[in-house]
Amino acid sequence: ARMLAAEGVEVVFGIVDGTYMGFFASFEKHGIRMVSPRHETSAAHMAGAYARLTGKLGVCMASNGPGVANILPGIAVENGEGNRVLVITSSRRTPIAYPDRGGTYQYFNQTGVTRPMSKWSGAVPSFERLPEFFRRAARISWSGRPGVVHLDVPETIMNGVFDADGIDLRPPAQYRRTAPIEPPASQVSRAAELLRGAERAHIHAGSGVLHAQGSAALKTVAESLGVSVTTSWAGRGGLPDDHEQLLPIWAMEPINQARSEADVVLVVGSRLGETDWWGKPPYWGKPDEQRMIQVDIDDEILGLNKATELAVLADANAFLSALARELERSPLPPDRLQANKARTAALVEGQGKVRAQLDAALQNTATPMHSAHVPNVCQKVFGDDAVYVFDGGNATVWASFFSRINRPDALLSTFKLGMLGAGVSQALGGQIARPEAKVVCIIGDGAMGFHVQELETALRNGLPVIYLVLCDKQW
Repeated sequence: ARMLAAEGVEVVFGIVDGTYMGFFASFEKHGIRMVSPRHETSAAHMAGAYARLTGKLGVCMASNGPGVANILPGIAVENGEGNRVLVITSSRRTPIAYPDRGGTYQYFNQTGVTRPMSKWSGAVPSFERLPEFFRRAARISWSGRPGVVHLDVPETIMNGVFDADGIDLRPPAQYRRTAPIEPPASQVSRAAELLRGAERAHIHAGSGVLHAQGSAALKTVAESLGVSVTTSWAGRGGLPDDHEQLLPIWAMEPINQARSEADVVLVVGSRLGETDWWGKPPYWGKPDEQRMIQVDIDDEILGLNKATELAVLADANAFLSALARELERSPLPPDRLQANKARTAALVEGQGKVRAQLDAALQNTATPMHSAHVPNVCQKVFGDDAVYVFDGGNATVWASFFSRINRPDALLSTFKLGMLGAGVSQALGGQIARPEAKVVCIIGDGAMGFHVQELETALRNGLPVIYLVLCDKQW
């Protein structure tokens, strides 16, 4: 509990169990609040949403055996979505676990199962080594692409009585990097040089821009260059949907044109995964005709799916801020800036045809109601200041195509896994992270049925979340 408090943790999500009562009993004196859902996987989604909107470490708990089994789907989803979550689980006592003595009650190889679906998973062997394992979990959590780390602690440590004097407890700065990774000045200059010399430059922003809180810097860079901008599904909100240079995710034909015709692309905080067509033709330019500047916090993502002209290991906000200063110091020639703006305006104009085709659905006033009406009305009623949660499946598609996301902290979903039902508890975590905001979840009736029990969690914790259930009864 002391180590969590030192990491700035203010809330933990989980269901109280006797196997970690000693741990939970220490929360209050360290300023940590406990929020209990009705299901452990909901705790993981609440922690992920909280982490995504606050930039802090999200923490959740699960008890040995069935509790850990219940939280596994949440671990898979939150790690896939790249949310910084620490999962703390209890385990059976060491004499009968790791390895199983044979027939051990409420036990399975918890770290062995979670390790392949997380960034790291470790079982604490003794009280004396607990700080060491916690530091390792935190260090890995804050390195590279965000994701889930798992700390498994035996019940005998959780509820034991120990002398804490002499235990090696340290502030975060003494065991992990606490400052963003800055880009080398030479690479910033080279990136600026490539972008100044490009005839058809383009910017693509992924969720790394949101995690780094780099939206303002992205806007400055985009406007300094006058070029078209796209985002990944998970990077939506990196630039406001209503920005004159953005091609929103639904504008597929203009997006494909912008990406395929670009001679230089700046890709920041994105793996260029399957929903971005792996960065490959015909949706992007041919390798010998298109040069890519890729910026990411994770070494393993650089050049992963598309060859790079310049690979930059850096925090997205740090790089974009440095590039903005470089472009201010040495701006584009006026004729090049005007040419970029003209090309971008032509691409943006191409959105009109796509938008008209989509909006034809709003003319459908038959019964039952067309799904498109729900996000369209939500936009009018709640505006840009709400936090929207789009739950997996068809509800997410309609919500995405008929909404405008104009803030970087305004959208939660499961863009990689499309997990049905996750939105129920994401909305609760979002409301705790943003207590002043309206939180609106658009979800299908099938998905709502996965976790409808969390309505009680909302009421018990005073969380005024709004759920709009698209009930087509087509499960």
